[in-house]
Amino acid sequence: MMEAASFDTEESFDVDDASCLSQQNPGNNSPAKRQNKEIKETKITINCVTFPLPSVMPDQPEQQLLKPNEWSYCDYFWTDKKDPQGTPSVGGFEVLLQKQLKGKQMQKEMAEFVRERIKIEDEYSKNLSKLSQSPLAAQEEGTLGDAWAQLKRSCHDEAEVHLKFSNKLQCEVEKPLLTFRDNFKKELKKYDHHIIDLRKQLASRYAGVEKARKALADRQKDLEVKTQQLDIKHMNKHEEDIKKARRKSTQAGDDLMHNVDLYNRAQSKWFEEMVTTSLELERLEVERVEMIRQDLRQYTTLRHETDMFNQSTVEPVDQLLQSVDPAKDRELWVQEHKTGDLRPVDMDI
Repeated sequence: MMEAASFDTEESFDVDDASCLSQQNPGNNSPAKRQNKEIKETKITINCVTFPLPSVMPDQPEQQLLKPNEWSYCDYFWTDKKDPQGTPSVGGFEVLLQKQLKGKQMQKEMAEFVRERIKIEDEYSKNLSKLSQSPLAAQEEGTLGDAWAQLKRSCHDEAEVHLKFSNKLQCEVEKPLLTFRDNFKKELKKYDHHIIDLRKQLASRYAGVEKARKALADRQKDLEVKTQQLDIKHMNKHEEDIKKARRKSTQAGDDLMHNVDLYNRAQSKWFEEMVTTSLELERLEVERVEMIRQDLRQYTTLRHETDMFNQSTVEPVDQLLQSVDPAKDRELWVQEHKTGDLRPVDMDI
């Protein structure tokens, strides 16, 4: 069953839920009137939107899903959603809109997460660079000294890798997230205002119908009273009053038909725009999810590249550590610092 949308509490209607419930045309019990009564009883108006009653749904081919098997937005958000807290109900379109707004907020928070990661990478890069310039253990010698010096150089190289990673995160991940979010926000605002205006028009047309319906009931009641008076007194004046009452009743009936026509046109326009806008929101949501998926894949790609580059800065250290040889170090040190290889001997007498 299709459902009706309304707006949030800030865009409440002038006509409340109770006054928007459909009412039967007053009148006599002629066959035409009874037929109209039967037609009215197959429909109900809720929050100024008219629906078929659930009991007649199987006989309504126009109620078939617009996009079967797709769980599309355009098929499942027509009825207002009751708030369990007792506050005014929320329209189906508002439910859709809130989902999109939540998605926009999630995208902003994702961008903030990436921004924090960028800060961490920047700080890490600065600290690594500073550490690579430390004089600690700079006087170590030999093959072990070479390995230690390479380890310090690897810190500098790793600092460069993380700085590049930080810059790429900003350009290729954070910036696209924020740019898409800004465009997304503009689209949502446009659709929101358009549907709100159409729903207000629909509520106004419904109020016109109810006013015309009440006027017709009053005219018919007046005609009935004057007719009863004529039966009793049979006076010419009353006959003239009856003619006037009949003309006013006919005019009121025409006015009601006109207002119903205006209402149906407004509801048809709102229905068409609801379908179109629902599909647009659906498209925007798909684009948002796909865009974020691609952005996060870029993040993981950059992270893998950073790991590979970091690995390349460590590989020379691994190679030199494998070459560390205490015996070779001893040989080099002895050759540089030896004071003589002649050993003492006993003195002769």
